[in-house]
Amino acid sequence: MDFSQTVFVNTNQIDWIDSPMSGVYRKPLAREEKERGHATSLVRYDAGSVFRTHPHPLGEEILVLDGVFSDEQGDFQAGSYFRNPPGSSHAPHSIDGCLLLVKLHQFKTSDLNKVYIDASNIWSSIESQVMTLYQFDAEKVWLVRIHDNQDILSQLDLASSVELFVISGQMSYGDKIIPKRGWLREPLFLLDRCSVTSDCFLWIKTGHF
Repeated sequence: MDFSQTVFVNTNQIDWIDSPMSGVYRKPLAREEKERGHATSLVRYDAGSVFRTHPHPLGEEILVLDGVFSDEQGDFQAGSYFRNPPGSSHAPHSIDGCLLLVKLHQFKTSDLNKVYIDASNIWSSIESQVMTLYQFDAEKVWLVRIHDNQDILSQLDLASSVELFVISGQMSYGDKIIPKRGWLREPLFLLDRCSVTSDCFLWIKTGHF
């Protein structure tokens, strides 16, 4: 939770831990308190698992990485990105299981936009491209696909603070090799420290921790 520090987590090398609900597991990446406050996690729902109805006082941001995630609003397949604003609540479940990148309790109180984006086009593509998912004040969120080492990241309006998650492929930042499902939070991001060593698909957020 020290946002002045560089944090890198290879989620492939850490164990799943139990959540309060049976069949739902987490790999915490950043967490203010055990069951409340600011949190960023990789979350896995086993097939048939259900999470009780719960509120989001400062919002919830979810990227569906695999499977199908469901709640009262519908079924969300891999490539779905949505934001539930402050004050919202839901009762999520997954019939067949799913894997999610989840960020909780991180919205500004004035950010009341409810967002759902189907990113299946870029999800299934192999061509280099950028898809804007969201922007509010300084916060910007993208999906970025890099093919054949093309210089795509320089096209983004990146602030000094950058958070990224590798959905597929591999990249490097300085001396850190970031594989599939690796997470980096960098308060003083320098583009010239980045290199892409294979075709790579990224979720990137800038201007906000």
